Amino acid sequence: MKLPIYMDNHATTPVEPRVLEAMEPCFRHFFGNSASTSHPYGWDAEQLVAESRNSIANIIGAASKEIVFTSGATESNNLAIKGVAAMYRERGNHLITQPTEHKCVLDTMKYLETQGFEVTYLKVDSTGLIDLEELKKSITDQTILISTMFANNEIGTIQPIAEIGRIAKEREILLHVDGAQGIGKLDFDVDRFGVDLLSFSGHKMYGPKGVGALYVRQYKPRVRLVPLMHGGGHEFGLRSGTLNVAGIVGLAKALEISRAEGDSEYERIQALRDRLEQGILSQLPGVTVNGHPEKRLANNLNLSVDDVEGESLIAELCHEIAVSSSSACMSGTSGTSYVLKALGLRSDRVQTSVRFGVGRFNKAEEIEFAIEYFTKIVKQLRQRSPLPHPKNT
Repeated sequence: MKLPIYMDNHATTPVEPRVLEAMEPCFRHFFGNSASTSHPYGWDAEQLVAESRNSIANIIGAASKEIVFTSGATESNNLAIKGVAAMYRERGNHLITQPTEHKCVLDTMKYLETQGFEVTYLKVDSTGLIDLEELKKSITDQTILISTMFANNEIGTIQPIAEIGRIAKEREILLHVDGAQGIGKLDFDVDRFGVDLLSFSGHKMYGPKGVGALYVRQYKPRVRLVPLMHGGGHEFGLRSGTLNVAGIVGLAKALEISRAEGDSEYERIQALRDRLEQGILSQLPGVTVNGHPEKRLANNLNLSVDDVEGESLIAELCHEIAVSSSSACMSGTSGTSYVLKALGLRSDRVQTSVRFGVGRFNKAEEIEFAIEYFTKIVKQLRQRSPLPHPKNT
């Protein structure tokens, strides 16, 4: 067993060997620019991009021309939200989201507020779910977009996208979904869920970093966007720039593997996660699971530990277990988890949160080691702490 054990799969995942194998010819043989249409090197690259686009589209129930390749979910989210805001501004200036979104969505919304847009941030309950009735009441005749994440990157809570989609369609409002954490783990069909724009990223599903995609609906309704990047008019004029052919091939392969093996993998990972959760809770009092008990990603375990100092806990754990205290976008900042704050957690529990992200390559022996090591570290920290703490058992 290699130490430290990697359990930070919400931040990023290792590249699946079969994905790497699919990408390798793009570096050695098919290295042409897919926009170079005057010779075979460009034709071959263009063919690989087309095949990958078709594969991805088929998996999410889209048409190939509705898939726009980007550098990742952050760019896709920016393109979707800013692109809609700019294109539909004459129709309205109101957008709806939630306070537990990824920072790239929240910061985009904050930027748009400086440009004269109004944003409603729906409250979430103690499990991270939005209130559908509050969503309905928040819609005005100026609302042009609802933006919600599929699954939360810290607590794993899965939003009721199909119900949100029905509400959006009834009011003829566009729905954007940040699918970075859910796509590749859960089945998703853009028509069945009523989604108009969908963002996702390769490195969250055992694919390469630096590549992602944005689904943009082209039929009932046809969604139009103002592009963020201008240049050669690549990607249907929505995202100029030379395409990352190897990355696109890797993204498609990663999604294909997830689609083919997703059900069995989901069950296996959930069993590992449940064992991790039960093992820790059975040995340590004063530990709370954050997020929804059922509507949660199978690999997610977010814990708050009473009566320890949060930074010390993470510092001790990282020697043997790679975990995090919040999303990767917050690492290195002085801020604590705004997601857990939005759930209404006490400040001390926000400060002592630990996020485990179980992954495809974790094994049962690693789970047992993590239970033992986590329990040992918490007990040691409690013994050193001057604060009163639950009796270690």
